[in-house]
Amino acid sequence: MRWENGRRSENIEDRRGMSAGRRGLVGGGIGAIILALVAMYFGVDPSVVLNQAGEVAQTQAQQPAPGASPEEEKLKDFVSVVLADTEDVWGAVFQASGQRYTQPKLVLFSGAVQSACGFAEAAMGPFYCPADHKLYLDMSFFNDLAQRYDAPGDFAQAYVVAHEVGHHVQTLLGISDQVQAARGRADEVRGNALQVRMELQADCFAGVWAYHANQARHVLEPGDAEEALAAAAGVGDDRLQKQARGYVVPDAFTHGTSEQRMRWFSRGMERGDPGQCDTFKAARL
Repeated sequence: MRWENGRRSENIEDRRGMSAGRRGLVGGGIGAIILALVAMYFGVDPSVVLNQAGEVAQTQAQQPAPGASPEEEKLKDFVSVVLADTEDVWGAVFQASGQRYTQPKLVLFSGAVQSACGFAEAAMGPFYCPADHKLYLDMSFFNDLAQRYDAPGDFAQAYVVAHEVGHHVQTLLGISDQVQAARGRADEVRGNALQVRMELQADCFAGVWAYHANQARHVLEPGDAEEALAAAAGVGDDRLQKQARGYVVPDAFTHGTSEQRMRWFSRGMERGDPGQCDTFKAARL
């Protein structure tokens, strides 16, 4: 993937090296609020304290994580370019339909993290939290992607980021709320089926990003599409269940089969049209 000359996103929040618990308490917004209250007591404008706290947090997020290797920093740089690409693509897509795209934040963490959706460990893999409009990624997942899921390569990594951004797009369009409401009324099997359609649509949206990014900047190199397809196949429910259990339980699928994930990513990548990503109306997944 040709990425080195791409724009870097300003929406990276680097929490690597921080403890999830520390950030969630005084290390985060609560500490700033306490300082602001103290400032008010002494007759100081609290906005000064809050602005300074925000500037410090932003500076910390932009600095290399303690002990980060040059390889990790290069990977962070790469992720920043991919995120910027998604901002440009979806910003243009939304604008073309008379809507405004709100850019998500991407939180880099190591080991565990506290999000508005709760506490999460790296073993869960990358995820998107609709409650705070943030993507969460422990970049060590990329090692798992290459070694455990047989999907090496930078475009496979880009697919992972673009998929989570796809969930953000679903949130902005109101799709996420509709699906969650429907799942609340459904039994487990039906709820899982709805979640599968949700995930496959995010795969398709990732393909839409790839199409437009390549049209705008010619980012694709030979073999890149195959890398993304390998990533989609590597995290298919049927493959993961076969590895973990030795057999497959379709009613327990939550993300779709390898074949389905590859097909919907390809659909988005071939056409570049989000309107072709309506998995909820598709008779065949």
